[in-house]
Amino acid sequence: MVQKAKILLVDDRPENLLALEAILSALDQTLVRASSGEEALKALLTDDFAVILLDVQMPGMDGFETAAHIKRRERTRDIPIIFLTAINHGPHHTFRGYAAGAVDYISKPFDPWVLRAKVSVFVELYMKNCQLREQAALLRLQLEGNGRPDPEAAKEPAGLLAELSARLAAVEEQAEALSKQLDDSADAAAVATAAHLERKLTGLRRALDALEPGAGSGASPLPSQS
Repeated sequence: MVQKAKILLVDDRPENLLALEAILSALDQTLVRASSGEEALKALLTDDFAVILLDVQMPGMDGFETAAHIKRRERTRDIPIIFLTAINHGPHHTFRGYAAGAVDYISKPFDPWVLRAKVSVFVELYMKNCQLREQAALLRLQLEGNGRPDPEAAKEPAGLLAELSARLAAVEEQAEALSKQLDDSADAAAVATAAHLERKLTGLRRALDALEPGAGSGASPLPSQS
C-alpha cells in the first residue's frame, strides 16, 4: 500500500485553509493545517512534506521569514515552497519570494485547477523520490548480504532514474532557452531568477548523476545535497 504524501497548508485565516483543502482534496493526499509560521515550523520538525503552500501576509512571523527558517534547516531546505499572496507589489516583491527559496509565487484569487495541477507535480516527484530511496536501500541491503544485487530488483530503480533524468532534461532545456532570451537590457530580477534556477538545476543534475550505477566507488547511492 502506497503511503500518501503530506502537504503543509500555512495560513492564518481558517477560511483560506478550508478553501485550500477543498481545492486539493481531489489529490487524495494528507493535508496538514498550520495557522502561523511558528506552527508550520513545529510540524516540519516531525513530519516530511512533499510541498508547502505558504501565505505571505501573516501576523507575527510572515511567509518570507517562515521560508527563511525552513531553508536554513538541513532537514527541510529542499521542500518546495509555493507562496500564496493577496497583494502584488510588482516584480521586486515577486523576486523577494523567489529569493526566499520559493519554487512558485501565486497571487490570490488563483485558478483552483492551476494550483491543484502545480501541487500534483511536486507530489508526484516526492512519491517517485521516496520510491527510489526505498529501492536503493533494498539494493544496498542485498549488496551487504550477498555481495551482489538482484538484477530483477535493480530494474525498477534504473527505470525511475531514467524517467527522472528525462524530466530534468526537459526542464534544463526550457531554462536554457529562457536564459538565451535574457540579455543585458533584461529586468535585473528576471536575470537573477534565471541564474538561481540554473544553480538549482545544476544541483539536481549532480545529485541524479551520483545515483547512476558506478557513479562513485564505495559512495552511498543517496548523496546529500547542500
